[in-house]
Amino acid sequence: MLVDAWRLYPVIALAALAGGSIWLERATRTDEPVVWAEQTGPDFAAEFTRVTSFGDDGRQRYELVADRLEHFPVDDTTRLHLPRLHMLGEDSETFVTANSANVSPGGDQVDLTGEVRVRRPATNDAPPLTLESETLTVWPDAHRALTHSPVLLTRGDGRTTAQGMHADDLFGTLELIGEVRTHLPRRRQGSPS
Repeated sequence: MLVDAWRLYPVIALAALAGGSIWLERATRTDEPVVWAEQTGPDFAAEFTRVTSFGDDGRQRYELVADRLEHFPVDDTTRLHLPRLHMLGEDSETFVTANSANVSPGGDQVDLTGEVRVRRPATNDAPPLTLESETLTVWPDAHRALTHSPVLLTRGDGRTTAQGMHADDLFGTLELIGEVRTHLPRRRQGSPS
């Protein structure tokens, strides 16, 4: 009978271990479901960035520089702080600055906001041109721009205001939208017509 009791000790020890495991599992279980928090902040950030795009012919099309770049995985957008866009055309160049910008997935569209300023230096054929607005959407590869915010356009000594603007070939063809007002300087006496 004493020999049979020794055979039961392993069974009793295993039963006690199984009971302790069940008790431990129930003591640490929570009835609340596990909630995975979605990442809302950036998953990538870089300081003083420069992105350069080249055309099929190998010529530089544009350069985008920013003090800070942040990528947000929730909507796959990139936010730029103090962006500066330098676009090169066939025989002209255009400079665009703003307080911030959001770049769409794939980089096709840049939405600039806050003190947007576009500047095109004078050429042999045209006076300098500047445009000021609070917002501007630019498609750098297509050289197009659009805003529905009020704009102030200065070309040489002339000033024009409007409620919006659409540009193809980035100011090659310009369409001003709504309540356009133009101020042209008076001609000087004796100047040719």
